[in-house]
Amino acid sequence: MDEGKAGKIKFTFCMVAVGIILMVVAVSTDHWAVLSPRLEKSNTSCEEAHFGLWKLCTKRSFVLTVGPDGKGCGSTDFLGEYNCTYFKHFTSGENAEIFQITTQKEYSISAAAIAIISIGFMVLGTICVLLSFNKRLDYFLKPAGMFFIFSGLCIIISVEVMRQSVKRMVDSEETIWKQHHYSWSFACASSAFVILFIGGIALLLISLPRMPQNPWETCMDAPPEQQ
Repeated sequence: MDEGKAGKIKFTFCMVAVGIILMVVAVSTDHWAVLSPRLEKSNTSCEEAHFGLWKLCTKRSFVLTVGPDGKGCGSTDFLGEYNCTYFKHFTSGENAEIFQITTQKEYSISAAAIAIISIGFMVLGTICVLLSFNKRLDYFLKPAGMFFIFSGLCIIISVEVMRQSVKRMVDSEETIWKQHHYSWSFACASSAFVILFIGGIALLLISLPRMPQNPWETCMDAPPEQQ
């Protein structure tokens, strides 16, 4: 592997590393979506929530004044009552039944499972890139690119599943939350998809054999790369 190709691989892997960090942050945090009720009057209690793949956090506070659009909890007193609950994806009972109504358990299970698969592809891609720095193992570069592409596709599928979960939750008659917006964890996951997908394609292009330097050369007749 010549120095030019090694430099391209290092630069691409640095870019992919940013996507890896963003994905880890997105999967491990709980600010994918923020939910709030629509308020009609002031001097009443208000409950907001934010959640991710693993945890739902709620904040109950007393509203002093309501905004003109009725969005959010407006001006509240103090910090309110804050509570977080981990999703019990694989249990049954009362808690699971409540979670089924308010957060659409089947969607969250799917999003979490797909995110774990995405992390698996990401780990395999990282291992393959590190192995490819050995000049005798540079054939690992192509599977590394494919693994990063698969990882990006999985995380964007998880994002879409989560988006559908939020939409179904807000549209449900069983929930008090009627308004929502997507937060920074959601943005991290979306950005990770873009970076990993582009980085994977770049690694695939780098792994392609050298093109002929002259019109009459074929790829098979081209001189081998210097080791």
